[in-house]
Amino acid sequence: MRETDDVSQRSAADEAIGKPTLRTIADITGLAVTTVSRALGDAPQIALKTRQRVRQVAEEIGYLPDRAAQRLRTGRTNVISLILDPHEEIINFGTSIIKGMTEALRSTPYHLVITPHFENEPSIEPVRYILRNRMADGIVFSRTEPFDERVKLLVEHGFPFVSHGRTELSVPHAYVDYDNERFAFEATQRLIAAGRKKPAIILPPERFTFFQHMRYGFMKAVRAEGVAFELLDGISLDSTSHEVQAFIEERLQRPDPPDGYVCGGEVSALAIMAALTDRGLVPGVDVGIVAKKTSNLFAPVRPRIETIEEDLFVAGHEMGRLILRRIAGAAPETLQTVQPPGFATGGVDGSGPSVNRKLSR
Repeated sequence: MRETDDVSQRSAADEAIGKPTLRTIADITGLAVTTVSRALGDAPQIALKTRQRVRQVAEEIGYLPDRAAQRLRTGRTNVISLILDPHEEIINFGTSIIKGMTEALRSTPYHLVITPHFENEPSIEPVRYILRNRMADGIVFSRTEPFDERVKLLVEHGFPFVSHGRTELSVPHAYVDYDNERFAFEATQRLIAAGRKKPAIILPPERFTFFQHMRYGFMKAVRAEGVAFELLDGISLDSTSHEVQAFIEERLQRPDPPDGYVCGGEVSALAIMAALTDRGLVPGVDVGIVAKKTSNLFAPVRPRIETIEEDLFVAGHEMGRLILRRIAGAAPETLQTVQPPGFATGGVDGSGPSVNRKLSR
């Protein structure tokens, strides 16, 4: 009873400050408040024409539902929480993922809310917070680990989620991933085909699942061709640009440095280019570079280097689509998508064409 009184008080307060309410829509349409509420809830007992009219008026006056009252009535928040990590290696990651998910959630009752994951806290804490406080109906997160504790916890609670990345857990779960193994394999093959005799790769931190995927793709390529290689163990994709540049500059001063680099991110590629240039070497000519492209950052950069695209807008859109299906009850083993690498032919933010617009399953 107390919660109902609180909701009524909020509605009265909204009316006092001029915020549109259910009663506002009822006054405009001439319908009862209960009819308006049921129409906005898409109740099949309400005629389709009436539901369409009510939604149109709600949109015209800028009506937003009271989430607290909605949760009391339905047990749902109509919120999808996207947990964003603080890493900076993948340029355009947050922006493109948000754009893609927002597009997928358009014309649905769901709203996207960003939940930050702070660098000094365990990655499971934001998930626990959302579960404990019932802050969302579904969760999307990234940077998965082989035996990810977040996945275990959410599966245990039967809570809908989609991860950007896979795990090695035996229990099936919904995910959207990029084929990092194929990316590393194709990038290394390009370097070798261009005559590079000793390719090297900057890998993600070892705790992440895609560390294994990239390492395997790279090793598969160098072993197939029988060339020398180097794993740059002193740095990772989470290293800062200054750390990467300093490491490469130091490596160039020692004997037999690599003559080609596979970069899983644009920041590391730019840092390598800076180190090479400072040593009087021409990137892409004296030393080869193949980098993963997630933004249009390289468009004005000269000399040009080879890139292979990861379309983050598509990834975000697919995660939005899959989380809606998971909330609706779809089995997680039917909600697993792997995005293939592609050659960039336009923007990755939804503004231009891209060969990755179609996802493979």
